[in-house]
Amino acid sequence: MRQIFLDTETTGLDPTQGHRIIEIAAVEFNNRQPTSNTFHSYINPEREIDPAAQEVHGITLDFLSDKPFFKDVASDFVSFVKEAELVIHNAPFDVGFLNMELGKIGLDDLNNFCGDIVDSLVYAKDIRPGQRNSLDALCRAFSVDNSSRSLHGALLDAQLLGEVYIQMTRGQEAFEINFKEDSTNIKLEPINYDDLIVTTPNKSEIEAHNEFIKKIGSKEVW
Repeated sequence: MRQIFLDTETTGLDPTQGHRIIEIAAVEFNNRQPTSNTFHSYINPEREIDPAAQEVHGITLDFLSDKPFFKDVASDFVSFVKEAELVIHNAPFDVGFLNMELGKIGLDDLNNFCGDIVDSLVYAKDIRPGQRNSLDALCRAFSVDNSSRSLHGALLDAQLLGEVYIQMTRGQEAFEINFKEDSTNIKLEPINYDDLIVTTPNKSEIEAHNEFIKKIGSKEVW
């Protein structure tokens, strides 16, 4: 199964207030294993970046001034995620921004290009109720090294999310592996027929057996 772990960085929190995407990253896993295929692009948002948002990701408008516009990378992005399952932490946030950007250039919503969209935050809350489930918290909980994450960055965050999600969902995989291992490791001890005790049925037991056979007639299944 082809999975894409996706993250974005933005100029602010709300696309309906005119905020835009400034970075997109998507990391491919195939059959739960990372591949070398990634999509990553910084994007010129054509607007200012909120100071609070810049404190989170550290990306400046000056840095983005010579980067492509979303319309310039949209085709490559759509081709990369096409028909894959997308895994996104707090999916409504990123999907809302992506749908806004796609709509601005006359393209359909994201779900029309990809397969399922999985919100890893919802999944984390289901298995860790009442606990912190930020990406940093999940990295600590599942022993994923996030020491290089001093600021939010879409590419690093997508890579970390992939590692975390595989750890979070490893239970079923482990069950299947253990089942196979247990099945192949079963050791059958040879039967010692000298230890078997054979008894002969008495007359009443034979008569009861014969009566039972008559009752079931031709319905026997052995």
